[in-house]
Amino acid sequence: MSNLPACPECQSPYAYEQGAFLVCPECGHEWNPAEAADAADEQQVVCDANGNPLADGDTVTVIKDLKVKGSSLVVKVGTRVKNIRLVAGDHDIDCKIDGIGAMKLKSEFVKKA
Repeated sequence: MSNLPACPECQSPYAYEQGAFLVCPECGHEWNPAEAADAADEQQVVCDANGNPLADGDTVTVIKDLKVKGSSLVVKVGTRVKNIRLVAGDHDIDCKIDGIGAMKLKSEFVKKA
């Protein structure tokens, strides 16, 4: 088995070399492995409302009442959210809140517990 990295787009393990690039046969994505390594080093750090860096698996506390879009539910101040997962995008925290379910939160509305 080759020791080439998985495709950054679809995570397929079947990438192959084509000149200086790597190619994914499943999604057709082409990338330069040297540039991909540089981009991984420069990943954005997600911080809470107080500026503390967050990581996958952290526990956070909500610092503001948050209305749940499309519902009459509200996530109250002080709600603890365990085992968060960081994702790219505007709402950079994926989590599951007891009594509400799966949600995406903005890091500016939480603090590290």
